[in-house]
Amino acid sequence: MEAKYCRESRVIRTSRVFPNDVNNHNTLFGGRLMSDLDQVASISAARHSRRGCVTASTDSVDFLYPVRTTDSVCFESYVTWTGTSSMEVFVKIIAEDLKSGARTIAATALLTFVALDEHKRPAPVPQVIPETEEEKKLHETAPERARMRKERKQKSKELADFLTTDYPWKPPYSS
Repeated sequence: MEAKYCRESRVIRTSRVFPNDVNNHNTLFGGRLMSDLDQVASISAARHSRRGCVTASTDSVDFLYPVRTTDSVCFESYVTWTGTSSMEVFVKIIAEDLKSGARTIAATALLTFVALDEHKRPAPVPQVIPETEEEKKLHETAPERARMRKERKQKSKELADFLTTDYPWKPPYSS
């Protein structure tokens, strides 16, 4: 399988921020931003693998600067690193003040997707070739993030084994 450049999976989506997109602080609602970043990241994963993909994890979303209704919001995503069937996708969210033109990194995010074959099983994906300094930095630091993801997933499974699936309205004792 031939490796692909990060740029081959790049997705850029820009939109306005309207009043129905904001929270009670009059800034872009975090849930709206997360939905949009998952959409663009999923396109990057599909472009890279040319397969159906599922979100395996949202590894991080860091809100750095509020996005206001006077701004546009630009999502830029691309695959930074791959495992056997998994792909790490970076999303950079840029707020642009539409009057002044000032641009700010409003948020960053890393998500992991898994490519699926026709039987909905994990499928192999091409490796990644970084070109820009940004792509190279993300690619070089990805193995450590992958290690941390694996540890976090194991801890999540351990916690899930401890958690109850009982109905919350039933008392935890027998009568």
